[in-house]
Amino acid sequence: MRIYISADMEGVTGLVDAADVQPAGRDYERGRLMMAEDVNAAVRGALAAGATEVTVNDAHGPMRNILPESLHPAARLIRGRPKQMGMLAGLDAEHDAVVCVGYHSRAGALGVLSHSFMGHEIEDIWLDGRPVGEIGLAHATAAAMGVPVAVLTGDDRACAEMAEWDGSVRTVAVKYARDRFAAELRPAQEARTEIEETVAAGLAVRPKSAVAVPDSCTLAVRWQSASVASTLLGIPGVTETDSRTVQARGALPALYRQFGVWMRVAASLTNQPPYC
Repeated sequence: MRIYISADMEGVTGLVDAADVQPAGRDYERGRLMMAEDVNAAVRGALAAGATEVTVNDAHGPMRNILPESLHPAARLIRGRPKQMGMLAGLDAEHDAVVCVGYHSRAGALGVLSHSFMGHEIEDIWLDGRPVGEIGLAHATAAAMGVPVAVLTGDDRACAEMAEWDGSVRTVAVKYARDRFAAELRPAQEARTEIEETVAAGLAVRPKSAVAVPDSCTLAVRWQSASVASTLLGIPGVTETDSRTVQARGALPALYRQFGVWMRVAASLTNQPPYC
C-alpha cells in the first residue's frame, strides 16, 4: 500500500500565528519541529495500517520546513520548490490514499491562519461555482487522479470544511479556532495519538472517494490586484469575469498545475507577505 502525505503547517498542533509558520518568525524553528511531529504521527499510523511506502510532500510556503533528520525514517520526503504540482507534487494514480496533515480553512473563514494559497492576494476561489480553498482543490485533484483523501488534520474549521466536501474523510481537530490568530489547543501528545490512530483506522478500510469529479471543471480566482488578473489574460484559455477575476476550464489535475502558474505570475507582480 502506497500512501501520500501532503503536509501544510498552519493546521499543525500548537501553531496559531504567522511567527509560528514563516521562516523569519521568532517561533518558526519550534513550529517546523511541531510540523514534523504531526507528520510522524501520520506516518506511524500509515505503517500500522500496512503501508509499504510513505511519501511526504512538504507543502507549506518555501516547502523546506521539515528537516529531513526530523522525519520518520520510513518516509521519503519531497522538499523544496518550484514544484509543478505544488502541494500535491509526487502524487500519482499508483498511490492508494492521501493524508492531509496541518491543513487550514479557506480565505474568508474564521479559522486559524485561514487563507487560500497566497494570503490576502487571493480573495476567493471557485471550482465549478463552488467556493473552494486548499482543502477542496486538493481533494478534487486527488479524486481526479483516482486517489481518495482518507484523513485530514487541522483546526476544527478545517475539519468542518473537509466534511462539507466529502463526509467520508476522517478528520482530526488538533485545535479549536477562537479567531484567525488564536485557538484553544489540545495537548500535543493527545492530538498526535489521535492522528496516528485515525490514520491507521482510515487506511485499514482502503478508502474510496465519495465525490465524483467531472471530466472538465471551471476554476475561477478573484485576486486583490486587477494587475494580476490583467496579466493572466495573456495565458491562452484564461478569460475574465470582472476586472479582478479570471477563470479557465479544463481537466484536473492539469487545471491544478495551471493554477500553480497563475500563482507564480501573481507572486512576481505583488511579492506580498501572506498574513497582512
